[in-house]
Amino acid sequence: MTESLANPVTGLATDLTFDLRSLPKVSLHDHLDGGLRSATIIELAEAVGHQLPSTDPVALGEWFRESANSGSLVRYLETFDHTIAVMQTREGLARVAREFVEDLADDGVVYGEVRWAPEQHLAGGLTLDETVEAVQEGLDAGVDAVVAGGRAIQVGQLITAMRHADRGQEIAELAVRHRDRGAVGFDIAGAEDGFLPSRFKDAFTYLAEHQFPATVHAGEAAGLDSIVDALVHGRALRLGHGVRIAEDIEVEYDDDAADTAGMVTLGNVAGWVRDRGITLEVCPSSNLQTGAVAAFGADIASHPIDLLYQLGFNVTVNTDNRLMSGVSLTDELELLVETFDYNLDDLLELTLNAVDAAFLPLEDRSALAEYIVEGFTNAGA
Repeated sequence: MTESLANPVTGLATDLTFDLRSLPKVSLHDHLDGGLRSATIIELAEAVGHQLPSTDPVALGEWFRESANSGSLVRYLETFDHTIAVMQTREGLARVAREFVEDLADDGVVYGEVRWAPEQHLAGGLTLDETVEAVQEGLDAGVDAVVAGGRAIQVGQLITAMRHADRGQEIAELAVRHRDRGAVGFDIAGAEDGFLPSRFKDAFTYLAEHQFPATVHAGEAAGLDSIVDALVHGRALRLGHGVRIAEDIEVEYDDDAADTAGMVTLGNVAGWVRDRGITLEVCPSSNLQTGAVAAFGADIASHPIDLLYQLGFNVTVNTDNRLMSGVSLTDELELLVETFDYNLDDLLELTLNAVDAAFLPLEDRSALAEYIVEGFTNAGA
């Protein structure tokens, strides 16, 4: 299909007169093992005898960010070795989960889905069910603390299976087993390239039979074949990242006329994803770090998120791994404002996209949408 698209405005800062942190936000793609506080890592590492690159909170935080920005996949993955190492006990999992919620609330998040892989947290002797229960204990404690402080937040677990392992069915059954005790959805993560969702097609069928929703990491480290497989075999309602769907979009601009609309042609896959409202869980800073959008350029101005947003894809904005990227959801929104000249209406639309995609009952999404609109209206008044 071919459409017209105006040239995007980039590099212009919007002078917003309020603090973006005060806006009510929705976070759909945020990894538990990628959002720890540096000081907490140090304390938990000392308790379990795990050696860290540094025992100074500031220096350790810098090490995580530098490793994630190094361009080395080995160094990037090493960062998770340290966070997962301190999340092998009930106490460690519960504390990390509680602080995770508190940090989301401090950033203005009112609804969040936290994804994590229980199978990576069994080294301390916990069972799969015990790990889920420990995380839920921490999430509940975090919500209680936030509410006691006069704020509101709701959080659900996205139970994740590692796509290079062979526990998909077991983890799917675990997720369904805890659906009334905090689990709201299923995900697969890990090495995307070479490990298609079809490896777990029986698990995804099981989830569909139990009407349990799934989001699938796809279109980050691999391209269109991975996205198609996530839609067909993963029955994905959302695509984790999904930014490489832009590889199925052709844009032609008239270089001699900045105001002339460009011609845009969507391939079959891109058209299917857009027209059926398949949600893209875009993580701008992380996408740059991991090279997910390297084909489009090396900086945020070349990130296809604005193209996708203008074309009507169901784009949402997320952080992925707050510790490694050194960002908050507020930071990511500010980045889009500064780069693409987004205004309050744009941020509201992106946030409502996330509300619509949340793994919540319709009536809860409707109530959340009203709350979000009220918060944005008050901010812009």
